[in-house]
Amino acid sequence: MSSELGNMLVKTGRITEKQLAQALELQKKSKEKLGEILVNMGALSSEDELSEFIGKQLNIGALRLSDVQLDPEVVKLIPVDIARKFNVIPVSKIGKTLIVAISDPNNIYVLDAIKFITRCSVQPVISPEKAIRKAIDTYYQDTAGIDQIIKGLKDSDLEVIEENEEVPTEQDLRSQVQDKPLVKLVDSIIGDAIRRGASDIHIETYEKRIRVRYRIDGNLQEMSPLPFKYRAAIVSRVKIMADLDISERRLPQDGRIKVKFGDRAVDLRVSVLPTIFGEKVVMRILDPQSVNVDLTKLGFSEKSLGEFQKAIHLPYGMILVTGPTGSGKTTTLYSALKQINTTNINIMTAEDPVEFNFDGINQVAVKSEIGLTFAAALRSFLRQDPDVIMVGEIRDSETAEIAVRAALTGHLVFSTLHTNDAPSTIDRLIDMGIPNYLVASCVKLVMAQRMVRKICPNCKQEVQIPTENLELLGLTEEEIKNIKVYEGRGCAECNNTGYSGRTGIFEVMPISFAIERMILSKASSAEVKQQAIKEGMLTLRSAALEKLRQGITTVGEVLAVTA
Repeated sequence: MSSELGNMLVKTGRITEKQLAQALELQKKSKEKLGEILVNMGALSSEDELSEFIGKQLNIGALRLSDVQLDPEVVKLIPVDIARKFNVIPVSKIGKTLIVAISDPNNIYVLDAIKFITRCSVQPVISPEKAIRKAIDTYYQDTAGIDQIIKGLKDSDLEVIEENEEVPTEQDLRSQVQDKPLVKLVDSIIGDAIRRGASDIHIETYEKRIRVRYRIDGNLQEMSPLPFKYRAAIVSRVKIMADLDISERRLPQDGRIKVKFGDRAVDLRVSVLPTIFGEKVVMRILDPQSVNVDLTKLGFSEKSLGEFQKAIHLPYGMILVTGPTGSGKTTTLYSALKQINTTNINIMTAEDPVEFNFDGINQVAVKSEIGLTFAAALRSFLRQDPDVIMVGEIRDSETAEIAVRAALTGHLVFSTLHTNDAPSTIDRLIDMGIPNYLVASCVKLVMAQRMVRKICPNCKQEVQIPTENLELLGLTEEEIKNIKVYEGRGCAECNNTGYSGRTGIFEVMPISFAIERMILSKASSAEVKQQAIKEGMLTLRSAALEKLRQGITTVGEVLAVTA
């Protein structure tokens, strides 16, 4: 079917033969469908375009689910397990005919099964697979929704003790949070955040309101406000789920929640912090499905990917990934470890905390309060016959010293640092007390990275940007004349942000012979940077501009994440 679809796209001039060959080659290395690969490559503008094309070829209609409001009563005609299994959703019912959105209209078995279940004649319309999955998540969640749950709470018998009342006992709090609407509310907040692809949930108490925000694609977005009088009960419910002390409201607490979402288990790291108006809760969502640990899909340019892959297959040395919190460093390291994880290599990691579990990798959670620091874990690793060691972060001179010693004694060491760019990482290690000659000997590659938001493919449109703004980016006059710039206008698919998902930009600096000599001679980071650029290194700004030229991100994102 893939080659048949590809040939049709080439024949009608939608894609070139070269693009098809490239997509088919990528398909061999991944489990993605050809259509998804062509959209990700930029050969097709969106999955909706692909659906419309297939619909015309099969002489059936195509539907953008984001443009229509489905009737919950019609949606109920197909059970949720059937909808998820076959990736279908009812759109409307006219007499005895049920119009059904489906991603694979050639599947006669599915259409027959729906006809049998609903006792209706079935008229298929084609929609993208992802759009149908999102619609299923939206319409098959509790039909009441969070707003309806909140209304139910207002009518419930739950009594919350206000500030001028006595402090509740633990028994009082436990009885309060057993109220079914409240339990359902907290569960719905967590489920909604996972469904939207959020990385964090913030529940914040202020003087006269309680605010909920989700961090989606790196940015916080405010959700429906919660009833203020239930602030203590909501926090207490989260504490019970995380097995924390609900009667302790003066000290910070940390815990963990494990929930089942669909067919997968999702971990939540919970942090509760006392503030002047109550307790603030932050839940970090560790969803295995949201983590992409395929190096080829993180956003590397072809040259940068080749250099990084060459370094991670070295027998010994140190590879450092730098960037601020939330820039994807851990994901990059996990991707590298996954690629080299074979039965003949002993891989050990020290992490704070362990975010995701990987079969075949020995992962240790650092616990500083009992003396299990990064340095202590590293010392123990060296007695465990390791081949590859990953240290979550080099925070102090002791950890740096042990990591360098490990790299010099035949181990491949991965770690992270907080620096602005790749060249300044060398200065950071030297500031930690590592001699220049040891840094020059052990460090094999340094990589700085950031994350930029991708334009939503559903509402992507070309825009005109003032010339002076493009000049600020460092583009030449010739580039400004020829470049096409895009932005998202905002739609239901992207929560009206204009962005959907993120991709990485990378500044990869291999330590060449020339750079090694510069480190030995104590050259400045500016001089090292000039030499690296001379050798072909793409700076973070240059890498971001490549994404802009490809129509992946916006001018605003380039300016926001690079200097």
